[in-house]
Amino acid sequence: MDITLFLTILIVIGALAFDFINGFHDTANSIATSVSTKALKPRHAIILAAVMNFVGAMTFTGVAKTISKDIVDPFTLNNGSLVILAALIAGITWNLITWYYGIPSSSSHALIGSIAGAAIASAGFAALNYGGFFKILQSLIISPLLAFGLAYLVYSIFKIALKNFNLSKTNKRFRMYQIATAALQSYTHGTNDAQKAMGIITMALMANSYQSTDDVAFWVQFSCAAAMGLGTSVGGWKIIKTVGGKIMKIRPVNGVAADLTSSAIIFGATFIHLPVSTTHVISSAIMGVGASHRIKGVHWGTAKRMLITWFITLPISGTLAALIYWLLTLIF
Repeated sequence: MDITLFLTILIVIGALAFDFINGFHDTANSIATSVSTKALKPRHAIILAAVMNFVGAMTFTGVAKTISKDIVDPFTLNNGSLVILAALIAGITWNLITWYYGIPSSSSHALIGSIAGAAIASAGFAALNYGGFFKILQSLIISPLLAFGLAYLVYSIFKIALKNFNLSKTNKRFRMYQIATAALQSYTHGTNDAQKAMGIITMALMANSYQSTDDVAFWVQFSCAAAMGLGTSVGGWKIIKTVGGKIMKIRPVNGVAADLTSSAIIFGATFIHLPVSTTHVISSAIMGVGASHRIKGVHWGTAKRMLITWFITLPISGTLAALIYWLLTLIF
């Protein structure tokens, strides 16, 4: 078999594996609030999330196009197949490590850091498309800040609007609303996160001259959506425990406010073709709601641990990808 075709097949398999792992790694974030408030049973929440993730992934391709060409130029990438394969292996490795320890880290940060690290190892810092790379970094940094601020505002409005309502009846009603917001959040997760693997496969096809444009082939979109949906069906109970209970004690009204906020931020990013970390956005929205409800009610120790993981993901995944790229050059 031709070595280029062989490496391309490995990349497709790796990208689908990344999407599968992303499914059970990040699904927890989109359904954690509804499970923790008992609005949905875990099994029902997982099924709902799997279906809505698949539907979301089949709806858009703009983020995939951004990933495929804005970090590096696939047509001028030195040893493009090895760079992309190294990035995937590094991203998957970091995702599995953080999943094992129940830390809601960012698959987006891991993948983007890995692509940059492997590209730099291949051709130096000149390999990066700095305009596109910094645009993506800005979206990753700004989106959780927006989520925190908007969630704080939304829940503040909820408090004013609901202050004269019976607490027990309000929570019961909002449990019903949470089913809809969990579905919405899972849908928006699919619209953004599944596209990152689509972008990787498209980048490989362009780098290896199997296609000349950044259009996402239907088979790429469908297979990535299916991988995300299957991964979602596995679930991520360790991360559900962290996001759903260790940041703050979540009540139904808190969950609805956080879900609506994070869904709006993620879908807004998808609409303008920018990748964001759904993990960062959802966790930040929960923290924003918690701060608005009662600052002392937020477990800031857990939040600090998560923030540290967020900050170290880019450099660690980049370094890991560079090392893996070096090892792959010894093999191929």
